[in-house]
Amino acid sequence: MFEFVRNHQRLMQFLLLLLIIPSFALVGLQSYSSFGDSANTVAKVAGQPITQQDWDAALRDQMSRMQQAFGERFDPKMLETPEAKQGVLDNLITQRVLAATASRELLTVSDPVLQQTILGMFPNLVGADGKFDSNLFNQLLAAQGMTQVSYAARLRQELAMQQLNGAVQSTAFTPKTVATRLSDIGDQEREVQELQFKAQDYAAQVKVTDAMLQDYYTKNAKEFEIPEQVKAEYVVLDSAAAAAQVTVSDADVKSYYDNNLAHYTTPEERRTSHILISVKKDAPAAEQAAAKTKAESLLAEVRKNPSDFAKLAKANSQDAASAELGGDMGYSTRDGMLKQYADVAVKLKQGEISDLVQSNFGYHIIELTGIKPAQVKPLEDVKADISAEIKKQLAAKKFAELAETFSNTVYEQADSLKPVADKLHLQIQTAENLGRKVNPAVAPTAPFNNQKFLTALYSDEALKNKHNTEAVEIAPNTFIAGHVVEFKPVTKRSFEEVQAIIRDKVTRTEEVALAKKAGEEKLAALKAADSSAGFGAVQTISRAKSEGINPLEFEAVMKADVNKLPAFVGVELPQQGYALYRIGKVAQPATIDQARRTAEQQQITSVLAQQEMLAYVDVLKEKAKVKILKSAASAPVSTDAP
Repeated sequence: MFEFVRNHQRLMQFLLLLLIIPSFALVGLQSYSSFGDSANTVAKVAGQPITQQDWDAALRDQMSRMQQAFGERFDPKMLETPEAKQGVLDNLITQRVLAATASRELLTVSDPVLQQTILGMFPNLVGADGKFDSNLFNQLLAAQGMTQVSYAARLRQELAMQQLNGAVQSTAFTPKTVATRLSDIGDQEREVQELQFKAQDYAAQVKVTDAMLQDYYTKNAKEFEIPEQVKAEYVVLDSAAAAAQVTVSDADVKSYYDNNLAHYTTPEERRTSHILISVKKDAPAAEQAAAKTKAESLLAEVRKNPSDFAKLAKANSQDAASAELGGDMGYSTRDGMLKQYADVAVKLKQGEISDLVQSNFGYHIIELTGIKPAQVKPLEDVKADISAEIKKQLAAKKFAELAETFSNTVYEQADSLKPVADKLHLQIQTAENLGRKVNPAVAPTAPFNNQKFLTALYSDEALKNKHNTEAVEIAPNTFIAGHVVEFKPVTKRSFEEVQAIIRDKVTRTEEVALAKKAGEEKLAALKAADSSAGFGAVQTISRAKSEGINPLEFEAVMKADVNKLPAFVGVELPQQGYALYRIGKVAQPATIDQARRTAEQQQITSVLAQQEMLAYVDVLKEKAKVKILKSAASAPVSTDAP
């Protein structure tokens, strides 16, 4: 929003690191007291090492977080640049420096504060009874390779660092006059008029000579190069190719069906009604006896008049939901019932009433009101699904076998793809005009339009020695191997082929140059003597209202010196011409958004606070005698997932 923020790139980079590399990426406290092999040390903080393993782990953590944040949009190459790797290392150093300072300054966190912080971070682990589910907490930590002890140590360290960070940043403030001045700049409105010098208006004045065309052709030779290309044969081994070599017999289907009969069986369902007299299992004996007596009395009434079951359930059952329905519990499988309840219900006959059944909820009287027998799907109904499942399993096994054969054959019989195609029943296909890079005009699903495969095709082994490429995995369960048939080196299109294109380029360049010359001459004249002749209608623009104006023109207008009005500014528009602006008035808007200005002051204060923190960290680094022993550019770091 403000020039202040845009001009502090180092600060914003630091803020970004704080956002995407949380301090839980810190290594444990024990790292401060252990020295690694000096050859394995990439940096030192107060004599303590940051090892290559620390750096690798931080990069893997960073990659994992970015994958979660960006999903399919995440490109691992974002972390393969020296700048990205160095940023992670710098952040590790900053964390070590801050953690060491917090320890030296005796910044501590009490156990009650630590406990309350954990409860606040994991509210879902607190049950209705107010108790913390320690077992589930341990499972969550174990999934991250931590224990409660190691997690508490890291969290305690994090909170101590927050104390240090807060103590420094809380000293920052923004004077109201500064905030007001910055907001005024953001709100400032400028009344401007435009005068355009369009390139096409100067077409008649352009004189293009053959010498100009030849000169452009010579100086811009790269524009007219045809990149090197290869024509290649290739074979693909994928799951479909493996599946084509798998057959499933009727006997296989029958055997699978018999062995998995339960999967194709719908279990018996029983419909029951019940009358419940509630009593807790751990209730006093007197309450237990009273509940049982009442249940026995109701059981006697039900046996005397079975047709009154629903009426008695509605009047007496203490299961409110089913009581409204006359005790009806609906249909359910055995697994859908309470064990004690189910053990009795599955033995009842249609219309039969049980004796008292005790469960953790009290005493039940159960009536069986309906039965849906178990049903088994006929083999013919599921035969196609079973065949597909068996084929899928066999194809996966077959693919694993074929993949090894594929890889070995293309390597051992490297002069041609025919041996591997014949052995594995694969089709040899041809692709032409393949460059070193993926062609965006070709479908990304085309197997040959893959960077790893193209790199293999342009290797010395494939290009110069005319051997097969290695088996390249281009997708899960998909391998490709290629063989270069023909290579076309870099060529240059002839002058005659591109002469018309060059003439158009030179003509447009000359048109723009003439438009710029005319515009600059007009600008010089206007600065000597003001005139609004030829300019368009007045329009008001500000940093909040920039619609309808080219970004280049907008930037020029807002940067123009307006100490003396009217002011004039000119700007060259690539491929379009030149534009002049006459600035006639500068003012503040009639209505000030005070709420926004208050928010802006808070933003400025926040940025200043972070800048003070940066300065403080720089001082701490000097005191800690930080040494970087290995740069990101000279030391490639692995970011492979563990």
